[in-house]
Amino acid sequence: MIELSEREKKILRFVVNHFIATATPVGSRNVSKNLDLGLSSATIRNIMSDLEDSGLLEHPHTSAGRIPTDKGYRVYVDTLIEIPELTDAEKEIIAREIEAYSNYADDLIQMMTHLISDITKHLACITYPKIELGVLEKIRIIKLTSNRILIVISIKSGVVKTITFEIDADLCDEHVQGVENLLNEKLSGLSLAEILSTIEKRIIDVEDKYKPIVRVFLESKEKIFSREINYDKIEIAGIKNLVNKPEFERIEKFRNVVELIDNKEKISKVINLTEKTSQDIVVKIGSENEEVDMSEYSLITKSYKLKDMKGYIGILGPKRMEYGKLIAVVNYASEILSSKSL
Repeated sequence: MIELSEREKKILRFVVNHFIATATPVGSRNVSKNLDLGLSSATIRNIMSDLEDSGLLEHPHTSAGRIPTDKGYRVYVDTLIEIPELTDAEKEIIAREIEAYSNYADDLIQMMTHLISDITKHLACITYPKIELGVLEKIRIIKLTSNRILIVISIKSGVVKTITFEIDADLCDEHVQGVENLLNEKLSGLSLAEILSTIEKRIIDVEDKYKPIVRVFLESKEKIFSREINYDKIEIAGIKNLVNKPEFERIEKFRNVVELIDNKEKISKVINLTEKTSQDIVVKIGSENEEVDMSEYSLITKSYKLKDMKGYIGILGPKRMEYGKLIAVVNYASEILSSKSL
């Protein structure tokens, strides 16, 4: 970490805050006029030049002013940032909307994503909980045709997963109900991870009439009980917030935004990669993002828990974002979601 003097810290903080607020480069005269340091303009120019030499500020094109680099934003976030409290009005909006909404996880996640987007004016992203950590509440097997079934997996957090299968046998209602009863007796109350690793041992000596349906659960256990479908499931809201930012006014930048948002799998992958860190709040700035075409963006993420299942809340926007405020929003959203008893 770069060691900065107090004067350098104050000037770097001012430049970052001013650029975040105005989207215009900051000159030494602006610093001198608005920051009471008791320094001459020449001294301030020299300090800003030193910050540029350290890789914390840069000149955009031919502008006389300077803007923060990725490295400058990193120093700001790590050492200079102030995390404000959300206003009572903002907290009340989130708490009231969530409290009045459904207790199903999918509904809560959709509502929270839109609330975060509305409050922050950025792109809000929430990944769905990892289903294999959830506890099985109930299995339902619904006969669709004489050889096709719908399997409904209900998790205690409120998450529901459905999947259809064709059976190489003629089905009768009695056999379908019998297998449903058997599976609920053997598997309810276990985590999906436990079911995946032990289902063969738990379902043995099955009557011949049940075997065609049971075979589906044994041979397709990964599809039924794993995160295969849910891992990349993500809710995204606030596309208009992102495309309206001045950073993305040029047509090529606008096109990049649209392509990125259209690739939900990529956003989900980047957010889920934060699981590998030990930090409570993860802030990825520009080039720190693993995906090259996300180098124009910053991403703030934090995990939340519904029962024993973990997901991630993220805010994506230009590097010129109000980091302190957005960290406060992510923190509060995580707290509210994690407090829901579904």
